[in-house]
Amino acid sequence: MLIFLYGPDSYRINRKLNEIIEQYQKIHKSGLNLRYFDLSDKDMVFQDFSDEFQQKSMFKEKKLIVLKNAFSHPGFQDEFLSEINRLAGAEDVIALIEKNTVKKIPATNHLFKALKKKAQTQEFKLLEGKDLEKWAQKEFEKYEIKIETTALKKILEFVGNDLWQLSNEILKLFNYKGGRSGSKISVKDIDLLIKPKIEPDIFKTINFLALKNKKEALGLLKKHIEKGDVPLYLLSMISFQFRNLLIIKELIEKNMPYYLIAKETGIHPYVIKKTYPQAQKFSLGELKKIYQKIFEVDLAIKTGKIDPEMAIDLLVAEI
Repeated sequence: MLIFLYGPDSYRINRKLNEIIEQYQKIHKSGLNLRYFDLSDKDMVFQDFSDEFQQKSMFKEKKLIVLKNAFSHPGFQDEFLSEINRLAGAEDVIALIEKNTVKKIPATNHLFKALKKKAQTQEFKLLEGKDLEKWAQKEFEKYEIKIETTALKKILEFVGNDLWQLSNEILKLFNYKGGRSGSKISVKDIDLLIKPKIEPDIFKTINFLALKNKKEALGLLKKHIEKGDVPLYLLSMISFQFRNLLIIKELIEKNMPYYLIAKETGIHPYVIKKTYPQAQKFSLGELKKIYQKIFEVDLAIKTGKIDPEMAIDLLVAEI
């Protein structure tokens, strides 16, 4: 039997794998027939896996063999593919785990195509929008705590769809409330405990945009996409930053002292420290036009009117 879990959302892949292992261990309690192979180790060959697979299991238990990063090992792929019918029909379980956070598996890859037909397959895409909100809401419910709607939106604005960090932040908030079920998380709690996830490259990108150096700004955004960040997430970070720029610029225009801005706006001091000098490089009119343009691009992406990567390129070109 083959199980194939793949996609850029490594957190949910990990959770699903743990569920499979826990279910296996409930039935096969010895734990002696659970094996792991990591194919990012180039010294490993197919024969190592084959020998383990063919060896008779102790106590007549089914085996569970976890194979990670098979797509990084071309030689292993070819040999596995040649044996895939036999492996798929076996009683033992082989779980292939591919966390393709940087480079997507080509749809034309022969092993990928075969696994889609022969294995129990589940793809884990990065969560966005309402799906991300639902996931976060369920995590809070798991701890039996509630969160205000505005606070939920703010934590997602700060953290994005990094579920590893998001799950840690939810646990932090739960502990801050004394581990009491029935507690309620407010915006004030978010501001107090959570540091916004604004990548240094985004601040650099904004600086390049302010200097009208669109080539460098696009280059940085391309690096984010190559690293695995989805365009809508990048747009949300840019939107978050320009929103803060607009708010701070309006207060600068009103001659509000730097030290009062955090108190007046409720924006995290870390964000103000990074944003204040950037606000000086734009006029208020420019920032209003840019923020309106970001809103239009976001709407066009979500309604399917434009390709997300193309939309990012066009946005930068028009700033």
